[in-house]
Amino acid sequence: MTYKIEKVAVIGSGVMGSGIAAHLVNIGIPTYMLDIVPKELTKEEQEKGLTLEHPTVRNRIVNNAVQKLLKQKPAPLTSPKNLALLTVGNLEDDLDKLKEVDWIIEVVVENLDVKRNLFEKIEQVRKPGAIVSSNTSGISVNKMVEGRTEEFQKHFLGTHFFNPPRYLKLLEIIPTEHTSPDVVTFMKNFAEDVLGKGVVIGKDTPNFVANRIGTYGLHITLHEMLKRGYSVGEVDSVTGPLIGRPKSATFRTLDVVGLDTFIHVAKTVYDQTTGEEQKVFEVPELIHKLVERGALGAKSGQGFYVKKGKDIYEIDPNTLEYVPQKKLKAPSIEMAKQTKGLDNKLKTLVYANDRAGELLWNIFAPTLIYSAELNGIIADNIVEIDNAMKWGFGWSQGPFEMWDAIGVEKSVAKMEEEGRNVPEFVKKLLAKGYKSFYQEIDGQLAFFNGEDYEIIPVNEKAIDLKRYKKQHGVLKSNSGASLIDIGDGILLLEFHSKSNAIGLDIIQMINYAIDEVEANYKGLVIGNQGKNFCVGANLGMILMEAQDDNIFELDYVVRAFQKTMRRIKYSRKPVVAAPFGMTLGGGAEVCLPAARIQASAETYMGLVEVGVGLIPGGGGNLALYEKALEGLPKGVEIDYQAVANKVFETIAMAKVSTSAEEARENNFLSNQDGISVNPDHLIYDAKQVALSLYKSGYKPPVKKKIKVVGAPGYATMLLGAQNMYTAGYISEHDLKIAKKLAYVLAGGLVPYGTEVDEEYLLNLERQAFLELVADRKSQERMQHMLVTGKPLRN
Repeated sequence: MTYKIEKVAVIGSGVMGSGIAAHLVNIGIPTYMLDIVPKELTKEEQEKGLTLEHPTVRNRIVNNAVQKLLKQKPAPLTSPKNLALLTVGNLEDDLDKLKEVDWIIEVVVENLDVKRNLFEKIEQVRKPGAIVSSNTSGISVNKMVEGRTEEFQKHFLGTHFFNPPRYLKLLEIIPTEHTSPDVVTFMKNFAEDVLGKGVVIGKDTPNFVANRIGTYGLHITLHEMLKRGYSVGEVDSVTGPLIGRPKSATFRTLDVVGLDTFIHVAKTVYDQTTGEEQKVFEVPELIHKLVERGALGAKSGQGFYVKKGKDIYEIDPNTLEYVPQKKLKAPSIEMAKQTKGLDNKLKTLVYANDRAGELLWNIFAPTLIYSAELNGIIADNIVEIDNAMKWGFGWSQGPFEMWDAIGVEKSVAKMEEEGRNVPEFVKKLLAKGYKSFYQEIDGQLAFFNGEDYEIIPVNEKAIDLKRYKKQHGVLKSNSGASLIDIGDGILLLEFHSKSNAIGLDIIQMINYAIDEVEANYKGLVIGNQGKNFCVGANLGMILMEAQDDNIFELDYVVRAFQKTMRRIKYSRKPVVAAPFGMTLGGGAEVCLPAARIQASAETYMGLVEVGVGLIPGGGGNLALYEKALEGLPKGVEIDYQAVANKVFETIAMAKVSTSAEEARENNFLSNQDGISVNPDHLIYDAKQVALSLYKSGYKPPVKKKIKVVGAPGYATMLLGAQNMYTAGYISEHDLKIAKKLAYVLAGGLVPYGTEVDEEYLLNLERQAFLELVADRKSQERMQHMLVTGKPLRN
């Protein structure tokens, strides 16, 4: 049977249900969200004279959930406009709507009987072949469908999203013993290609994969803290970024999850295990006491931590009083901070004979052993387990990758010396003479499957640049960028300077890349797989030259940058930019002139130079103005002032999009530009766009003059800024920057509607940029940003 998903229903509108519905409409899937009908009227409903039969009352629960979506932080919606695809209803009046959908996702209370009753109702209305899944975080999916028809069971499985669904990559798919293999294969491909998820196939065991190991690790850490007298802050100071884990570390994570939720998740495993394993999942008295006091974590304002004024305090486990935060101090921590590479940091820490080393070893050893014991029980192999922890809990390395990092032989010897039971799976690895769970074979990554190494299958759309370069090499490289042939006649220009900041090295490589592509290739993709696409130009270099009064040198750099951005625009072969994450200042300026932008859904794009006392200097002002004009409907009289005002506001307020969808609303992306939901597929998608443009006979844009708003437009743009200055909202220097920006966007003091060429506008931009760079107050702003990472308002 061929499956397709064009419309979805989500049943349950709590935080998780509404978050899943938001993710679905974000990617353009029409979605129903249904919930139960309220049993009582609220006071406000009574005052309005409403009854329980009124539609507003009957849909109150789901309507309230929609309102929360608009207020939640971080935002579940990539744009409020996406709500147009969401239709709300209730389970009594709208159950027959389920006949229309291809996938029904149950996200109701974690109660087996409630779920079974719901599936009985769903079975009466769903169309044959429609997939039904449960977002349970731990209840047996096999038990849920007992008594359902064979056809229903064949199309049923667990789909466990992680919260928040928009941001967390992991989706655990849990088939039942009846689920059709075709359904599992289809859902895995659909989840990766359409939902943008990293999929782990789990088995129907308590808490499945990530929560089983993650909860175990949290319990081990809790017991270790209480047994050995570490403070909450001390533990968090070494179980976060220092070891490749999120900033929330251990106890901030528990506060975010909610201590009541943690008790529930732990109970699921506790009730279904025995012996030593069950003892680990016993919730310490400390957590029960905090919950009894209403200290549930972030949602109640206090848990392991509480904020008092600007300061954060931690709970003292002995007195249950909040005390100032502590950090663990140990020689190994200082050594690890000076050590390069996560593998080396971990080795430095876990074998150290100090308080940090003892804590981390006593957390790592049991967690690694437990992961190995569960291999084949909770998932088929170590790759699934490692991916679950990376994608669901934000670990930089999964348990078996961590084990490789600290050395399997050395760690096993220490474990056995301490009398710990090392699983047979690990002993078998060493008995075969192997030293690690993973190794490269002919440039491909392989994992130990219990007998030998097996190549890890990879989705063809997931291009790993680090591995690709090992296999295929690079054409040319310098300190800032590399040029790579990614096949089919397409080159990739990869930035790899510090923070991917743009300097003369990157400018040089862009020019070389365009020369090479125009002569010998079909197209160019500008993309990378760093932490962010590009955080802008090299601010340190700009400030140093400015303080040395090297304005001539800066003039040369700005001219080179502007000229190179024009080369991107007028390249005879298509250039496709593939931004993701922070795409700021010069990073946005690289994207704007490209023939197309293929952005990751999580792209935070903006021209932010005003924050450091400057205006864009690489053609960004002109490029955003042009992009805004191009986005207007054809054949309609253009209000150039309205366009100039919006561009002025976007740059003057240093607006940064909170998604690629919002970047489109801010004119950084046009309607022709694409968005990739799965970040792992971004390079592949951008390559396909470049190939498509080439095949369709791509021709670069023809140079043409640009209409500007001139003197009257300049005055209009400045009016708001002048009023803000008069009211004391902005400083005199802010006003000076606004004047420069308005002058550039207006095209100087020419008459309204004057047509000017690009060079004229670029000269205005460069002149304004250099005047601001030379200004002492702008230099103070740049200095402050470099030192503190925060803007200065002087």
